[in-house]
Amino acid sequence: MRAWRSALPGIDDLERTEAALPAHTADEVLVQVETAALNFSDLLMIDDRYQVRPPRPFIPGQEVAGTVVAAGERSGLAVGDRVASKVLWGGFADYVPVRGDMAIRIPDGMSAAAASALPVVYTTSMVALTESTTVKAGETVLVLAAAGGVGLAAVEIARHLGARVIAAAGGDDKCALAKEHGAHDTLDYRSEGWGEQLKKLTGSHGADVIVDPVGGAAAKEALRVLAWEGRYLVVGFTSGEIPQIPANRLLLKRASAIGVYWNHDRDAEMLTRVSKRLTAFMEAGAIRPHIGATFAFDKLPDALRALGDRKTTGKVTISLTQEAAR
Repeated sequence: MRAWRSALPGIDDLERTEAALPAHTADEVLVQVETAALNFSDLLMIDDRYQVRPPRPFIPGQEVAGTVVAAGERSGLAVGDRVASKVLWGGFADYVPVRGDMAIRIPDGMSAAAASALPVVYTTSMVALTESTTVKAGETVLVLAAAGGVGLAAVEIARHLGARVIAAAGGDDKCALAKEHGAHDTLDYRSEGWGEQLKKLTGSHGADVIVDPVGGAAAKEALRVLAWEGRYLVVGFTSGEIPQIPANRLLLKRASAIGVYWNHDRDAEMLTRVSKRLTAFMEAGAIRPHIGATFAFDKLPDALRALGDRKTTGKVTISLTQEAAR
């Protein structure tokens, strides 16, 4: 099978190679990958800066969608099932083993590309807004990096939960995209004083919940507009800068900073609830994954660079079944 292998840290050292088909256990299925989705954690893992560090050489890639071609007897799946799944690594290849308890059945009519967005960004946003905290109808939710994968997912989910959604993104085009996906108002957080604009939008109330996948300077400004008893959800640090949260701001507003993190081994019961909610939201038409760019399999390094340079919106994917436009 075709595969991308990382023997040394860095995108430049990725190697397009041929590899043997991987084995799968009785609890797993072997999936023929149609689409693999990219995440910032892929960049970190390739650079040896992620909490999960596979032994090198390894095949990166943590989010896939495709068809089951072989099924273990305890997997709960069958040959021919279409599934999307998070994997620890190994997704940037023609075939990958998938744990049965991590697989999400792809709804009829949904493309593999759209489904590849479900296992990580939609699951993370659902965990953030319904498990790490519970967003109530009528609350104001501020989403940072709202045109990115996690951001757009959070916009859609918060809107469906009945919140007033304010999307902060970098530039008019990204703000417009966030509005298309359900944001009531938008802010260009590259402009100076955007926090004051948010206060005006909310009548000085501020944001009850802040979803922050960015960190850095945006986090510092966002914390200034956190409402009384607000909840600041720490999702990630795509800016590359981990913010130092000023505890006095939390103290004076009786607010909370909450880390959003999950894994299938520890959080199986919670993720079962989340999966059911995702299914219900999809059936209600509330979830519309945005694929901002699709690259051919052989262009994976270019796709990773585009993601790292913030030149994309929504999810970035690579297609393994046909030549992409880029």
